[in-house]
Amino acid sequence: MKIVLASQSPRRKELLERMGISEFEVIPAKGEEIATRALGPDRLVEELSRRKCAEVSVLRPDALVIAADTVVAVNNKILGKPHSEAEADRMLRALSGRPHMVYTGVTVFFGGETVTESEFTSVRFRALTDADIIRYIATGEPMDKAGAYGIQGYGCTLVEGISGDYYNVMGLPVCRLARLLARFGVDPLALAAEKERER
Repeated sequence: MKIVLASQSPRRKELLERMGISEFEVIPAKGEEIATRALGPDRLVEELSRRKCAEVSVLRPDALVIAADTVVAVNNKILGKPHSEAEADRMLRALSGRPHMVYTGVTVFFGGETVTESEFTSVRFRALTDADIIRYIATGEPMDKAGAYGIQGYGCTLVEGISGDYYNVMGLPVCRLARLLARFGVDPLALAAEKERER
């Protein structure tokens, strides 16, 4: 079975490999990530992941296509990727010392069937000082991350606690994805075991 990841995110690629899926093609969806903000964050990420999956499945209709989209939300207010250091500063101040939610929508397509689900994880930041925010922004890391931070990078120093799937915060809820893949006859653990036997 051909597998396609409809994302250019190096983190999603890494997580798919960690799951035991080592052979797949990367075809990033090129469409704009635009959807109505009237949707709640869970429905928004589901819609965006469906759009990405639909776009790429047209190019590879014979493949199993995986697409995902992640947003950060504080009190249901969605924080996307910052477009400037000033916007990153505002986002980090909004997250400082309080919990927020990270939502990821995942869509899998194969054989004419499409399945979409979403996962959420609660993350709490410690109280950030002005210096913390200035130094973190100076690393450059916030600029391509939803919510202006990456938990797998320098942003780990900001996170005080987490409840839920850690990998969801990285952009791919691997446990939920494994269950979705099982519906299409793909078992990542079986693939990993087979790869180990071949070594």
